[in-house]
Amino acid sequence: MSLKSFAAKIFAKTVRKKIQAWSSKPVEVQEKIFNELISKAKDTSFGKDHHFDHIKTHADFVEKVPIRDYEDLRAYVDKMVAGEEDILWPGKPLYYAKTSGTTSGAKYIPITKESMPTHIEAARNAILCYIAETGKAKFVNGKMIFLQGSPELTEKNGVKLGRLSGIVAHYVPGYLQKNRMPSWETNCIDDWETKVDAIVEETRDLNMTVISG
Repeated sequence: MSLKSFAAKIFAKTVRKKIQAWSSKPVEVQEKIFNELISKAKDTSFGKDHHFDHIKTHADFVEKVPIRDYEDLRAYVDKMVAGEEDILWPGKPLYYAKTSGTTSGAKYIPITKESMPTHIEAARNAILCYIAETGKAKFVNGKMIFLQGSPELTEKNGVKLGRLSGIVAHYVPGYLQKNRMPSWETNCIDDWETKVDAIVEETRDLNMTVISG
């Protein structure tokens, strides 16, 4: 067993233990997070418009914050993109994830410093839970394909902008960098068909053990 496989098994058991601890009391954990989010966002424009300072329960939230689509939130997002602070969340977002949906045209999804870890840990923990459950970690020694959008980012009023999967590419941990495929240059190809062809050429003769995206 390689050192990397051995370390992965130990780390996987630690992470799974933490997940089991909070998942054994889901209501308590969700209420705690709910209260933290409401408290932190109460002084934002959205929080003030929806009386977050009077929200104490989930029922209060349902009453004061109606379900809506992106168009209903566009006025808030447009202010954020224009550079205003404290709109949907305190301060400015860390990134904007740009999507090109079939409705509403281009959408800018704010990603905050506080939310970024959840995008990373969800995928990481899925793999670690698999290792913890099966005891199989040999695959961490092989090459891994991460299918994603271009990691090249632009900037909008001081906030970095890109595809969510491209943003996440900047957070691949150092211990996986040597295993990571395709190359940075190939990942930066915008045209999907061209990118897929380049990925095939780069990986066809390698020991690929993980494909994700």
